[in-house]
Amino acid sequence: MANIKSQKKRNRQTEKRYARNKAFRSELKTREKNVMAAAEAGNAAQAEELLLIAQKRIDMAVTKGVLHANTAARRKSRLTRRVRSISV
Repeated sequence: MANIKSQKKRNRQTEKRYARNKAFRSELKTREKNVMAAAEAGNAAQAEELLLIAQKRIDMAVTKGVLHANTAARRKSRLTRRVRSISV
């Protein structure tokens, strides 16, 4: 346990950020899973709609510092490839 006041504050901040980032990452996984499920089901229209939402949230994760830019690009590319493969 920290004795220094600034370290106690830093610990509180870290806990808050960790909880926020964990929730954000969980939401991203859910949205990606929904896109994949729609693509697997062959529902192209729904998959396209869900893809746009997922891409927007992935981009937001980058701006918030939750994801690295290259990680976000890779995830968006994979999702887009999966959705495009069923719509063609």
